Amino acid sequence: MKPPETSGAKRRPASFSVADDPAPKATTTLPARRSPRSFADGIVVTPDEDDPFVTPPELSTEAIPIAAPRSRRKFSFLNLAAGAFGTFLSLAFGLWADSVVRDLFSRADWLGYAALTALAVGLLAVAVIVGREIFGMMRLAAVQTLKAEAEEALATPRPAAARTVVSKLTRLLSHRAETAKGRAALDATKDEIIDGPQLLELAERELLSPLDRKARGLILGASKRVSVVTAVSPRAIVDLAYVLFEVSKLIRAMADLYGGRPGTLGLLRLMRDVVAHLAVTGSIAVGDGLAQQVLGHGLASKLSKRLGEGVINGLLTARIGIAAMDLCRPLPFKAVKRPGIGDFLGDIASFGEREDKQ
Repeated sequence: MKPPETSGAKRRPASFSVADDPAPKATTTLPARRSPRSFADGIVVTPDEDDPFVTPPELSTEAIPIAAPRSRRKFSFLNLAAGAFGTFLSLAFGLWADSVVRDLFSRADWLGYAALTALAVGLLAVAVIVGREIFGMMRLAAVQTLKAEAEEALATPRPAAARTVVSKLTRLLSHRAETAKGRAALDATKDEIIDGPQLLELAERELLSPLDRKARGLILGASKRVSVVTAVSPRAIVDLAYVLFEVSKLIRAMADLYGGRPGTLGLLRLMRDVVAHLAVTGSIAVGDGLAQQVLGHGLASKLSKRLGEGVINGLLTARIGIAAMDLCRPLPFKAVKRPGIGDFLGDIASFGEREDKQ
């Protein structure tokens, strides 16, 4: 193969000497030699039954999170029967009233108009009673809603939610003369910066403390009356009837005190909630626990058997009153101490002792 021709003068070939490339430098150093050692003490061998890769563990039902089933209203034949018979009786009453009015008009016009007037007055009275019951249920629901909002406001330091709760509480208790001084004190703090929990505690002390003292008086008075009446009554049915009367009166008074003002249906529902509250909190235990409280204060040697039973019935009434106080109070107990059965034990026992001496 000929070299390519180039323009210009030709040059003679020359020789070149190529120097040897230097040896590459080592980039890594070998580790220092060490004597071998045993690893038996530092290695922990996992057994095959505990190795999740060899034998995976069985999943227990407790380890698997299960979503709570959505509550669904089941079909009830009782509700269907109540609705059907209610509709039938309403139609029957309408036909009966129509026939009565027509018969009275056929005899004399003034008798027909008198029957229409009486029917209209009766229907108006029934409507008023139903309206009062509905408003009573709504007031009880408003108290429970206010308590739930207060629980949420206590969890955040922002005062906006707390001021909303305080405003609703002030409107709820505006008809109580005992809260006038507290409402004035809260009005003076409108322009001040107060955290939400502190504002609710201030409202509890200023607005509810006077009502709490009156509630304690209601509970103590009902407990004393029950202890005396059940101690001197000759029949157990009389004891039961009077205790039921006194308890219903106490629960209604407690609801009225804190702004609930229930009707008849609202009172029945509130009594059911009180019994459920006692069952949940375990405060309905009658036997040994309550007897030990009485005997532990040395009252068994001072009171007769009948008055001892009366004192126990009075303490049970006090427990029902405390449960009603928990339910009817629009704010939970935070800044004010919740009353206990021990707060009434001394007064009821001393009252029973005086009655025994008389």
